[in-house]
Amino acid sequence: MKLHANARTCPKSRALLGRRVLEQGWSLAAAAEAAGVSVVTARKWVRRAAAGESLEDRSSAPRRVPLRTSRGRVEAIAALRRLRMTAAEIAELLGMALSTVSLWLKRIGLGKRSRLEPPEPPNRYERARPGELVHVDIKQLGRISARGAGHRVVGHRRSQISTHRDGKHYRPTGFEYVHVMVDDHSRVAYAEVLDALNAQAAIGFLRRALAWFAERGVRVERVMTDNGSAYVSYAHRQALRELHIRHLTTRPYRPRTNGKAERFIQTLLNEWAYARLYGSSPERARQLQPWLERYNYRRPHGSLGHQPPATRINNLARNYT
Repeated sequence: MKLHANARTCPKSRALLGRRVLEQGWSLAAAAEAAGVSVVTARKWVRRAAAGESLEDRSSAPRRVPLRTSRGRVEAIAALRRLRMTAAEIAELLGMALSTVSLWLKRIGLGKRSRLEPPEPPNRYERARPGELVHVDIKQLGRISARGAGHRVVGHRRSQISTHRDGKHYRPTGFEYVHVMVDDHSRVAYAEVLDALNAQAAIGFLRRALAWFAERGVRVERVMTDNGSAYVSYAHRQALRELHIRHLTTRPYRPRTNGKAERFIQTLLNEWAYARLYGSSPERARQLQPWLERYNYRRPHGSLGHQPPATRINNLARNYT
């Protein structure tokens, strides 16, 4: 039983209080004063100690709840849930309150219908050498206007909304897009902030990222992307054919297939995009390359034995400090 935050006593001090009265001859009033509790409270713990009862706090829950939902009803709720019925449908069918059905679904771990599916075991893999496979993805970011940071940092959207004289609101800030490429074997990453996510922007980023890896001695053989319009376009596929690179796409509605890029984007957002207040979008963009240098060369990576990604690429490892 968890102790109350303002409790004056704990099981050990209650046992000491009982010993002082029962074995050492202390008066009840003196023992209560030493423990900082009332005589009534001291009498309660002494009585329980004398009877050999537990000195833990007892539950305040009632022993009997006449209107508690029966076990059979709970089993019926679970059975209907496994038929993928909603809480409202179950409540209507059983003639129960929706709040009661929702409460029991949460208690038995079926509050979300996704819990009905057996958990999918993780499929962790790693390519044998750098460049054998790279993961590519795009993350949309709200621009930072002259009015200041957005809701992710300050908790409201007032800085992203302007008002015309006629009283109408509009959002003038728009978006920018972070294109990322992560090597599957080493986790070495390259990223750029661009103004678009169309095929032309994706192809330009692809060529610059491949050149960046090539300068570091890594020849990319395969590229994995999602099924976004920029990546499945004819122009993007033609660019990959010209570069003699095989294109792999993720299964629809399964972003985990491109998990290394997804995980890198989470780190990118937490440690760069939303790590501090920026005065403008260009200021935030200027801080991307210094952060990438830290990520590739100095930041320990949990899946790499807490070594930076650069240690897995020879040309980078020689420059690693």
